[in-house]
Amino acid sequence: MKRNLNEIGISTSNKDHTVWDLVIPYIQDPHDRAAVSQVCPQWCHVDAITRKHVTIDFCHTAKPDRLFRRFPFLNSLEINGCPPDIYGSIYGDWKSCITPWLQEIADRDIKALDFQRMIVSDSDLDLLATSVAGKVLEVLKLNRCSGFSTDGLLHIVRSCGRLRTLSIEGSYIIENDGEWLHELALRSTTLENLNFFMTSLGKIRRGDLELIARNCASLVSMKIGDCRVSDLNSFFHASTVLEEFAGGYIYNANQVKFPPRLCRLNLNLMHYAVRQVIPIASRFIELDLRTSDIDREDHCLLLKSCPNLKILKTTCAIGDSGLVDLAQFCKRMKELRIYGYGECLEARAVTERGLIALSMGCRELEYLTIYGSNITNDALECVGRYLKNLCDLRLVLITPYYSYDMDVSLDSGVRLLLMGCRQLRRFDLFLHERWLTDKGFEFIGRYGKNVKWMRFGNLRITEEGISKFFKHCRKLQKLEMWKCHLDEHALGLAVRKLTSLKYLWVEGNKDTSITLDLARMLRKNWMVELIPSKVTSDGLKYELVTHLMAYKSLVG
Repeated sequence: MKRNLNEIGISTSNKDHTVWDLVIPYIQDPHDRAAVSQVCPQWCHVDAITRKHVTIDFCHTAKPDRLFRRFPFLNSLEINGCPPDIYGSIYGDWKSCITPWLQEIADRDIKALDFQRMIVSDSDLDLLATSVAGKVLEVLKLNRCSGFSTDGLLHIVRSCGRLRTLSIEGSYIIENDGEWLHELALRSTTLENLNFFMTSLGKIRRGDLELIARNCASLVSMKIGDCRVSDLNSFFHASTVLEEFAGGYIYNANQVKFPPRLCRLNLNLMHYAVRQVIPIASRFIELDLRTSDIDREDHCLLLKSCPNLKILKTTCAIGDSGLVDLAQFCKRMKELRIYGYGECLEARAVTERGLIALSMGCRELEYLTIYGSNITNDALECVGRYLKNLCDLRLVLITPYYSYDMDVSLDSGVRLLLMGCRQLRRFDLFLHERWLTDKGFEFIGRYGKNVKWMRFGNLRITEEGISKFFKHCRKLQKLEMWKCHLDEHALGLAVRKLTSLKYLWVEGNKDTSITLDLARMLRKNWMVELIPSKVTSDGLKYELVTHLMAYKSLVG
């Protein structure tokens, strides 16, 4: 083959470049793209001019002008402010302003913008609405942002006529009136997704929702604030293609006429309304029951009627019996997130019985979050044996609520779990400090070597454990340590050697407070922020320890 190419005057190297120039635009994974761009200057250039989307995990790690010099033809951009786990906390104040980004974006043909946990002003939204970008904008997400009012939203809906998605979920918005929604209802015919879930917006007229449904023939998702769902029958009647609905509460499902295609539901379901949604439960692909006031029996009753369910988010009120029924009747599950809250967590946590049944019955699971108690090595081994497709696993193992050997080690269970779940890319483990030894921490590094994001809580780790952990996990990009007892000097040395690491969070505790010694051990091109104790106006401290956040940056 080489001889034939040379005979016609084409070098094999140029031929290879030509092929790759055509292939690179079809590579979508950002990590693969980054690897390709480092091969040679030509491939770096091809990546630059063909890259259409970029995600910036932390807005302080890059400058807007530099980003667009590197990727001049972007049409989609996602930017995150402070990390999600410290958003809204007493130490989560980084002034992540959207203004410099919008100033750079304004004159570009950006079709999709996704901003999370950032500060946005009405003037920012006015700038976007009247800019070149605003005329072509199709997707705007301002989730968990703050600083703007409904006047800013009014600028957007009046000028951005091509919007298909508008999402402001979880944002703190100053509500002056409901005119923004009325204008959206009057002007939009292209809207497919509208989301103002988990906001305090209350000046919402049902007539505007109905008008949106009538004018927007492609409306497939609507997420709203608190309301009585039975008052939305006119909206549901007009929403002929609606597939997803979130928000509101339901007392009597007999009074609600859901759209024929509805298959994703998130609402506050009362105990006595469970039986009334069972006739349509076979449609459900996704259910979010985290705000529902239902118990184990209600979960069991509902899940037996959901054979097509793929995504379930609920609380530990589901109990072991609920997981047993889920494993038996919902074989197509892809994502399960079980959260623990207050009394529910203490009294009704999931145990090894539920986790074993789930692992054996729902073998297609890819995402699993679980708050559990009395979890044994056998249960962890079962997860590794049967859940081969897991890519995201988050385990919070709380203090048992009945007799349990507090000195038991879960080292072998963690080892077998990670040996079996080889597709894991994120792994969270929060548990009692006695339940994992240095050997177990070494196992995590050795058998979780493909994991890119790890979060640990309440672990007690020595210098030897830290050294052996970092020796193996060479692909780790994000590491979070929450209230762990650890050797600060050893951690600093290990982090400095791990070149793949891009983000580090270390939360101190009463025994181990972070000092400048750790900060000085980090590599060049890293931004390091020490977060001291927070003092209130009355002189009282919220926290008695210091925390550290460090991240790789193109700015500093």
